Amino acid sequence: MITRISSAFYWTRDMDRAAAFYADVLGLPLMRRHGDGFAQFDAGGMPLGLHGPVDGVAPEGAGATVVLECDDLDATMKDLSAAGVTFEGDVTETPAGARFVGFRDPDGNLLQLIQPAAHR
Repeated sequence: MITRISSAFYWTRDMDRAAAFYADVLGLPLMRRHGDGFAQFDAGGMPLGLHGPVDGVAPEGAGATVVLECDDLDATMKDLSAAGVTFEGDVTETPAGARFVGFRDPDGNLLQLIQPAAHR
């Protein structure tokens, strides 16, 4: 099942502006950045990310997204589906080989499950 919070991220429509705020104003060290699509900062040992729009738009009700790590994405999805969770979209794989999928809590807050490549 779920093992830990992997990271959290905010959606942004302007990656340059947002990345400058987190790095220059808040002083968080940049861990990595992938163009306008994603940036990740070290917030005292907890990765804090910024996610750019997908196809030019951020998800409805965008705000923070908490990413929950699991050892077996397919098994965890099966268990959560049996408990009434509905997943949004298909499972996606990152270039590094991690697999993830989104869903919402009862209040509509966006969550993701991620299975790191190391757990495959």
